[in-house]
Amino acid sequence: MPPNKTIPLFVDLDGTVLKSDLLFESVLWLLRHKPWILLLVPFWLMRGRARLKFEVANRAQPIIESQPRNLEFEAFLRCEAERGRDLILISASDERLTRLVAAHLGHFVDAIGSDAHTNLKGQNKLLRIRHLCGDGAFGYAGDSAPDLVIWQHAEQRITVNASKAIRAQLAAQEQSGGETLHFDVPSSRIKAFYRALRPHQWIKNSLLFLPLLLSHQADNLSLLFAACVGFVSFSLCSSSVYLLNDMLDLESDRQHVSKHKRPFASGELSLRVGFIAAPILLFASLVIATALPSVFLFTLAAYWMTTLLYSLYIKAYFLIDAVVLAGLFTLRIVAGSAAIGVTTTDWLLAFSLFLFFGLALVKRHAELMNLEKAGKLTSAGRGYHVYHLALIRRLGLTANLAAIGVFALYALAPSTTQLYSQPLILLGVCPPMIYLVLRLWRIARAGELQEDPVRFAMQDRRSQLLLGCCALIIWFAI
Repeated sequence: MPPNKTIPLFVDLDGTVLKSDLLFESVLWLLRHKPWILLLVPFWLMRGRARLKFEVANRAQPIIESQPRNLEFEAFLRCEAERGRDLILISASDERLTRLVAAHLGHFVDAIGSDAHTNLKGQNKLLRIRHLCGDGAFGYAGDSAPDLVIWQHAEQRITVNASKAIRAQLAAQEQSGGETLHFDVPSSRIKAFYRALRPHQWIKNSLLFLPLLLSHQADNLSLLFAACVGFVSFSLCSSSVYLLNDMLDLESDRQHVSKHKRPFASGELSLRVGFIAAPILLFASLVIATALPSVFLFTLAAYWMTTLLYSLYIKAYFLIDAVVLAGLFTLRIVAGSAAIGVTTTDWLLAFSLFLFFGLALVKRHAELMNLEKAGKLTSAGRGYHVYHLALIRRLGLTANLAAIGVFALYALAPSTTQLYSQPLILLGVCPPMIYLVLRLWRIARAGELQEDPVRFAMQDRRSQLLLGCCALIIWFAI
């Protein structure tokens, strides 16, 4: 048997056994459950990364069982353990968390991690390995740049989930006689990051153009430019929010029928990327917003703060979450008005709140239908149960029809004659809207809606035709 099959194998944890990083997972756990403790993080960090990890691990309780793992490498470890090879888990994560993972997996004869004084990474990890096996040969499995110094001394080198750059650096330092294995080679992280930004959701920010269109000033180039600047600013802000929301939703997403495939939940994208990109996108959004009236900036800040509170707390409350989602959609319209310096009418606010409250309930209904198909009764981290389905249908449909009623009253209001030459023609919008709403709920009740009604309406040919008819009727009324 070749010697590199019998030598002990030291295995990294974060990014290698697990796709994720337990320090970031722990910080997110604190942000969700004990956010006030994070005020102490700068003081812990001043005493070193080892102290930071020690204090965070003292207070956080990340769910080990649901962590995404590198399955190809895990199968290799299982085979090596069955053949009697000594596998040692050695990690820069706190030792208590490292031992929890080792106990859960069961492949390892020992588990070693950082303590309050030593950050077991890079050179420190190499020294610990040498202390354990002396000058004897050993194998090492890792995934990142700090592991390069250990691979230089390893008889058997294994990369797991390592980037192309890391594999190239390792190939450049390889010595003859050694062995290098590669497991779980990652797909494009750029594509994963692009998906995490959810650019397809930017279509929702088109609501910023609604005040411009309804005030009949779409031909004013300066106002159109202001609305476009607002759209870019809001899109960057919303992508920042999506990154933050996906990181905060890790626990529930990993138990969800379809959301477990999201880049952060699946481990396809490192949480480190989210911690860096989310504030950068928010900062860029705020900088761009300074080109617009201050009211827009305040509205943008209110949107971001409300979304943060939604992700942390509000989403867990039955129906209240749907009301807040409707408010977030309405804030987009308010932001569009602020960008061009017009006042949002009460009619538009009422229409938006009723419409998007109903659509939020359509989304909850679709989620519950998918849960029911999967044999589950409740949604993790949400206040909904499958027995709420009938109530949600009644409330949601009523809200959507109320929105259409508000639009009809708007068409008949005396003030409308100041904006439209033929305001009664606006009533022609009501029949296609009623059909659109009823069809959407029929599809949702049949369990054929993929959880996002806005995205469905943008992709469904019949919905596109109905929305086009509504736009044409409004144009005839002007």
